[in-house]
Amino acid sequence: MRRRDLLNLFPLAALGASPVKITGIETHKCRMDGREYLFVEVKTDAGITGLGEASLPSRINITDEAVKWHASRLIGRDPAGVEAHWNRLYYEENRWRDGSVLMTALSAIDIALWDIEGKRLNAPVWRLLGGNNQQPMRVYWSHWSNKLKERTPEALSELARKTVADGWTAVKWVIPRAATEQTRLRQVVSEVEAIRKAVGMSLDICLEMYETYSMRSALELARAVAPLKVMFIEEPVWRESNLALGAIAAQSPVPLAGGEGLLNRWQFRDLLEAKGAMIIQPDIIHCGGITEIRKIAALGEVYGVEIAPHMWYGPVGHMASIQSMCGVKSFLMNEWDGYNMQLLHDLTGGTLPRVEKGMVMLPDRPGLGLTMDFADWKKRFPYN
Repeated sequence: MRRRDLLNLFPLAALGASPVKITGIETHKCRMDGREYLFVEVKTDAGITGLGEASLPSRINITDEAVKWHASRLIGRDPAGVEAHWNRLYYEENRWRDGSVLMTALSAIDIALWDIEGKRLNAPVWRLLGGNNQQPMRVYWSHWSNKLKERTPEALSELARKTVADGWTAVKWVIPRAATEQTRLRQVVSEVEAIRKAVGMSLDICLEMYETYSMRSALELARAVAPLKVMFIEEPVWRESNLALGAIAAQSPVPLAGGEGLLNRWQFRDLLEAKGAMIIQPDIIHCGGITEIRKIAALGEVYGVEIAPHMWYGPVGHMASIQSMCGVKSFLMNEWDGYNMQLLHDLTGGTLPRVEKGMVMLPDRPGLGLTMDFADWKKRFPYN
């Protein structure tokens, strides 16, 4: 077949070469279950709207302004060429480009541009990223024990049995504080022991240490829970303390995970050089969006670590995160809001997938594949 004949099979318009211009950026603030959400729409003159998310706890109003700062730098431009937009907005528009607020805003724009590109090309984002089939992706239930009315080993055992019956294969919870260090240690061990007795090895257990330990107490906990086959312990000390994390990781019998607060590949390089994590947890809402998280994943492969993206936000963040991992060789699993799963499924008209057997299925719809009715969101979950 001649090249000319091949091109005739794929009109330029179908490849996204038709002129499309960005016409505006709109944001939507909501508050649900005590959490703040900031959603972003990037609109075009072709009637295609890209969805992004810029949820940042306790910083929503500042981040909203940061998102809107991008409007004059995008309106009138073709949304195609997502990486070119990322490079321009990060490197060229202003040299003061770092920090959680600015990177969260850039992440939302990046995600929305990927959504537009998928819709324009009539392909899911995961397909544009190199995925070759619609496959199930493993997820784990985050903040798993948050809704317990009474926190006892018996209550956790019962919750574990129900969780396994519902098809989940991994959970994580934040270790509660206690009056003394030893009380806290005994509580953690007794809880994990109770879960193992209830469901055996049917459930992978991950422990969020919430930057509330010292190097010494972190190692004491790791050694205490190691015989119970905990999958990983997360951020035992301040996330900025790469050398301390590296020292803990070198001595801990349980793998360390971390990185949800790191904002780009350079910060992850520092963590990896310090050997401070065996599992990295970039958050697509904060680390630069789909464009940057793929580079972080590739960097992690060089250091031999796995990737389990952090996610504790809305449906746009969930869907962008899971699609970004399609085809990533080092992907382990993605964090997921188990408690609000059904609510988020309903709020998106059924387009955010349910978890089945510990997995979610990638969508076959164009772009992120999400439907969001922001009028309904703001009516049901007003920000003020």
